[in-house]
Amino acid sequence: MKNTKIYPWVVVALLWGVALLNYMDRQMLSTMKDAMQIDIVELQSATNFGRLMAVFLWIYGIMSPFAGMIADRLNRKWLIVGSLFVWSGVTYLMGIADTYYQIFWLRAIMGISEALYIPAGLSLIADYHTGRSRSLAVGIHMTGLYTGQAIGGFGATVAAAFSWHTTFHWFGIIGIAYAVILMLFLKDKKMEVIPDKPLAESPQKESLGKGLKKLFGNVAFWVILFYFAAPSLPGWATKNWLPTLFAENLNLPMAEAGPISTITIAVSSFIGVIVGGSLSDRWVQKNLRGRVYTGAIGLGLTIPSLLLLGFGHHIVAVIGAGLLFGIGYGIFDANNMPILCQFVSARQRATAYGIMNMTGVFAGALITDLLGQWTDGGNLGMGFAMLAIVVAAALCAQLYFLRPKTDNVE
Repeated sequence: MKNTKIYPWVVVALLWGVALLNYMDRQMLSTMKDAMQIDIVELQSATNFGRLMAVFLWIYGIMSPFAGMIADRLNRKWLIVGSLFVWSGVTYLMGIADTYYQIFWLRAIMGISEALYIPAGLSLIADYHTGRSRSLAVGIHMTGLYTGQAIGGFGATVAAAFSWHTTFHWFGIIGIAYAVILMLFLKDKKMEVIPDKPLAESPQKESLGKGLKKLFGNVAFWVILFYFAAPSLPGWATKNWLPTLFAENLNLPMAEAGPISTITIAVSSFIGVIVGGSLSDRWVQKNLRGRVYTGAIGLGLTIPSLLLLGFGHHIVAVIGAGLLFGIGYGIFDANNMPILCQFVSARQRATAYGIMNMTGVFAGALITDLLGQWTDGGNLGMGFAMLAIVVAAALCAQLYFLRPKTDNVE
């Protein structure tokens, strides 16, 4: 089955479920703060809550490059299965925890296990999909992340109906069961030596040192790092603080603000990745910079949306800004790996994306912690608006420097 034309899309479907669980398990904590702080009083401080969210990002970021290196050298199927099993187990255990420090350390372990997934999953999709379907395949996979983010937004709603303990328990059990499904149906795709080519031209695995030297000697990769990291600031800000922003700006209880904010971003991002993926796959057939231009359109849409999110206090303005941000970020998100494939060879893509993920996540950890302090000072909206400046700088760098010569570096 793995050699048929349908199996590359089966891989996308299977990994879509993993992506959903990846973001669902991490996102629901951000909406269950009010329910949890009744039992864990330390969570009444926004600064403490910001640190709880940030520790995940710091650990996730540190692990990401190592996760990429591992994915470029080991069987990606078992890496994905193992990471899903561990973070689902951690989710289950969070329902048992009854102190701030227990939640803190479990959140750190989740950062380790979840970091192993994205480089392996995206590089596997990129290997199965080339040319006309790559951006669309990556984009469809990204909708799993957004769907998980939206479902995670109902954490507060489920916790209000039952308890936050039960919510963590059942989400963890679902993930463990899905890991068993992956064991049965997911297959890795190994690069094969091409008999007609000399050994030096065959896609053999490089030594770690040689691969890293080649990667960091690539000027375009440094530009992509900045291009990826700058939008990660508002990207992670919306994941971790948008429910709070909606609650404050619209005077809503968190049980309502959580689902509204996460669904707004998830639905619009879903539209963005499908539109961005389809447009990019068609545009690149006519112009090699088509993927770059498509990503630039996405980034451009996030700039006015961040200003509206920061300063808007009417439900139409705030929700409209959320929709615009989601569409723009979705277009950007669908083209990150495809653009990377235009500058980095298949042998280094998981490593490269792991380093990109680290850079983006460190930026996210910084802004998550900072926004926690700004929230305590009543300046969360201003913080969101200021992020538009950083995104504008990334947009300019992308358009000026990224000039691919091929759509797929072998």
